[in-house]
Amino acid sequence: MLICCVSLPPATITSVPIYDYAKANVELAKLCTQKYYPCCGKSICIGCIYSFIDFGYKGKCRFCNFDSGNKTDEENPEGIMKRVEANDAISMCLLATGYHSGLGGLQQNHAKTMELLAEAADLGYSKAHCSLADIYYEMGDLKKAKFHYEAAAMAGHEVARKNLGCLEKTLGNMERAIKHWIVAASAGHYQAMGHLKTCFEKGCVSGESIDSTMTAYNNSCAEMRSKARDAYIRVMNMNYE
Repeated sequence: MLICCVSLPPATITSVPIYDYAKANVELAKLCTQKYYPCCGKSICIGCIYSFIDFGYKGKCRFCNFDSGNKTDEENPEGIMKRVEANDAISMCLLATGYHSGLGGLQQNHAKTMELLAEAADLGYSKAHCSLADIYYEMGDLKKAKFHYEAAAMAGHEVARKNLGCLEKTLGNMERAIKHWIVAASAGHYQAMGHLKTCFEKGCVSGESIDSTMTAYNNSCAEMRSKARDAYIRVMNMNYE
């Protein structure tokens, strides 16, 4: 369940030349636009998180007031494990990340990582399919990687769609790769738009196609923005500097 600040109007973003494309949207590619609370199994958009800070909810769940002590999801394996027992696919994915990278005091465990991701994927969680595909890709099993990228992409996971384009490029299928990047870029994926820019420079994509994709890209990014989200992004960027 995702709670979002839908009442806030999106920022206006105009079309820009191909060599300066959508620079205002770069930060959307750097930060996750929602936070998951394993205590309740709910997600909330970062704009709403920013809006709640003034009410003293910093570090606390916006739904049950649980105080995580500002720990990240990966640093709170106990709470996540409870949600895993309740067949929560998102928590399965988070716990898999802990086993994969050795976070939150967990020892790295490849078998447990794959088991949890497979269970989450069976529950229909697209991010689990994408994570499985990434691992299989690193292992050199392109057939399984493609299967899981396709499953995630069909469910609307645009990172998987972009990665599927990269996989098709690796396999020598540039026409398919470009089609996947167009779909991902049209949904607002920054890196997919970057791949298309490179293809355009090499003459592999027509000006008409790049223009229509650019318009769709900017429109999608505009829909993802709000005053509260932009304020949160500015604060986070200052913290990173």
